[in-house]
Amino acid sequence: MSEARVLVVDDEKSMRDLLAITLQKAGYDVTLAEGGAAAIEAIRRDPFDAIITDLRMPKVDGLQVLRSAKEQSPDTAVIMVTAMASTETAVEAMKLGAYDYITKPFKLDEVNLIIKNALERKNLRAENQYLRKQLETQHRFENIIGKSSRMVEVFDTIRKIADSPSTVMITGESGTGKELVARAIHFNSHRRDKPFVSVNCGAIPEGLMESELFGHVKGAFTGAVANKIGLFTAAEGGTLFLDEITEIPALLQVKLLRAIQVREIRRVGDTRDVKTDVRLIAASNRDLETAVRDGVMREDLFYRLNVLPIHLPPLRERREDIPLLIAHFLQKFSKDLGKDVRGVTPEALAVLERYHWPGNIRELENVLERAIVLGAGDMLGADALPESVRRERPTRGPELVDIPEEGLDLESTLDDLERRYLQRALDRTGGVQTKAAELLRMTFRQFRYKLQKHSLAKRGAPGDE
Repeated sequence: MSEARVLVVDDEKSMRDLLAITLQKAGYDVTLAEGGAAAIEAIRRDPFDAIITDLRMPKVDGLQVLRSAKEQSPDTAVIMVTAMASTETAVEAMKLGAYDYITKPFKLDEVNLIIKNALERKNLRAENQYLRKQLETQHRFENIIGKSSRMVEVFDTIRKIADSPSTVMITGESGTGKELVARAIHFNSHRRDKPFVSVNCGAIPEGLMESELFGHVKGAFTGAVANKIGLFTAAEGGTLFLDEITEIPALLQVKLLRAIQVREIRRVGDTRDVKTDVRLIAASNRDLETAVRDGVMREDLFYRLNVLPIHLPPLRERREDIPLLIAHFLQKFSKDLGKDVRGVTPEALAVLERYHWPGNIRELENVLERAIVLGAGDMLGADALPESVRRERPTRGPELVDIPEEGLDLESTLDDLERRYLQRALDRTGGVQTKAAELLRMTFRQFRYKLQKHSLAKRGAPGDE
């Protein structure tokens, strides 16, 4: 039985009683008001899910009841009851926010159906508002976990650029949270009430990519049996997030560049351009300057996308954030999996902080979910962690040597040691500089600078210079 509260307003007692009996049989909690003044007093005193009120009443009419209801509770569904001669006034009531109107004489089944539909719409609206609020809360940038200086810089950048119409380029290794940052930008901007559309460009077959992005018209190609809107149109007024942007073919990059520059798109097979209002955010786990140099990405597209750059550091460069991330994921998975896990043991924490995390935050999340599923007790021990995580040991530093009696040139000695480690990393990775940089816990830019400093730049793989 429904517990929805319905207020019935009519100056005729017989009509009030008839509606009360009908609605109570349908399971509603019914309150009666013998006129407009009594109704307004009831509305101020108690909340109602729906109000059914006569339009023509002495002193205080139904329109005044409607206005009061909308002031006190905008989501309350108000249904007007009117004689055939006053339908024009009923239309005016609709413009003021009434849900619907019923003309006398009416069938009681009609009343029940209209109230039922009104309450369903009210509940649906409330649910949508709740879900949107939850979504916005979920993607506030404050919920991106981290207190390290590198992440504080990211938070500051999101805050500054959220309302800008300029394009954003997010770079970082796989698993660092690029889409999370893109969503945070969107949901903290004035576009938050419009769509956020995300697509991984690497997951779209090359032959379908233009149609996916811009749409097509019926008959544009074999199999195009109907018009199709593209992702730009789907994101109209909101944000389009293009992950792995370097996977877009070179010819299509030209059309994407034009869409950004003139804010117009053309569907496949169409002869006219369509204006578009979309905030574009792109992301890649590749070094984009290398991608430009290798011809994978057009230079003009790179500069058009890279107006507002954000770089997300790998987890190994923000190890002070690992305990915060552990606490976050333990809380999340304990709730989802129905387990009461309060934390990790000191031994497990030491293992997690020591590990290299090539998969970054995504890998940490997966490791903790697995540990909670397979582990026992309210504290996760090191034995609940995968062997691949447990067996990694810290890289042993160079052995200390005695200082010769005549002394030594420390700077020259350290330079020589640095040069040997750079060369050893290149040898181990077959000359692939990006992998060598990862091996030495360095960014690619840092690694490349060190190579130039020690005149090793030409020793890398041909495609990696």
